[in-house]
Amino acid sequence: MPTPKPTPASFNQWVIDEFRANGGKVGGPFEGSDLLLLTTKGAKSGAEHTTPLGYVPHEDGLLVIGSNLGAHRHPAWYHNLLAHPVVRVETGSEAFEAIAVPAEGERRDRLFAHAVAAAPGYATYQAATARTLPVVVLERHDPAAGEGPAEVRSLADKLVEVHVWLRAQLRHVRAEVEAHFAAHAVHRDTGGPAPAPGLGLQIRQHCLAFCQALEFHHTGEDAHVFPALEAAHPALEDTFRRLAAEHRTVARIQQGLSALLADIAGADPDRFRAELERMSEELIAHLDHEEEQLLPLLAEIPFPPGRPRAAAPPGD
Repeated sequence: MPTPKPTPASFNQWVIDEFRANGGKVGGPFEGSDLLLLTTKGAKSGAEHTTPLGYVPHEDGLLVIGSNLGAHRHPAWYHNLLAHPVVRVETGSEAFEAIAVPAEGERRDRLFAHAVAAAPGYATYQAATARTLPVVVLERHDPAAGEGPAEVRSLADKLVEVHVWLRAQLRHVRAEVEAHFAAHAVHRDTGGPAPAPGLGLQIRQHCLAFCQALEFHHTGEDAHVFPALEAAHPALEDTFRRLAAEHRTVARIQQGLSALLADIAGADPDRFRAELERMSEELIAHLDHEEEQLLPLLAEIPFPPGRPRAAAPPGD
């Protein structure tokens, strides 16, 4: 009986298994290649999909190219990360979350040239199709020095870690908005290159990552954390109800933030900055207030669940 021909899915799974079993090293056609595993969420299903991809290191982050072997359609993983920008990256030596940001315009061309210099096969794939191969930067955002807990040992540490990440995404959105307006000013004053029209993908991806993560965070608090804490601390019932009501207010601010950024192309810069600043301050104030109310209650709850509590130091 003839051996069944491997399907693309079965071949990918073989690569994934080999990668994880050998610390990122894979034989066959990938031997010696820089390879990573990219886990995305399905654009429609939300189901996780892991794809082995070649990558090129760069100072901006790890670059992955949507070559699809020169086919005329973008690969499925690219559509997934446009819908869900927070992705999981495995390099063999480590695994981490990243924001997947497709490059645009001159930056895309510059990064693609960098990738081709490292792996000339990408030029062959580009020559095979009329579509422009996407260049995606996998941006890893570790906390700045002094930000976040050194180690997550309690639910309070986890809350701080999530909030540090959310604040960082807001800072990125604000910085990228400033860069957007600065580029428009240069174009207006000197006739230099115009920024990409509409909402730049870089701003969009960070905004979407922030909004999706905040919604997921609040959903988990409303469905699980608050009911459990309320049962343990019934005297604080009003506190948890106020926080849940605040989540609904924050959801409206999120929607306003998305609508604001979607209209950046024709916006007056000063008015836009003022509105973005107002929304950002409200969101940060919510995170601050939540920490003030919840951190004392969460400090004694081990994280991850089931982890033994650290022993108290002698004399405590």
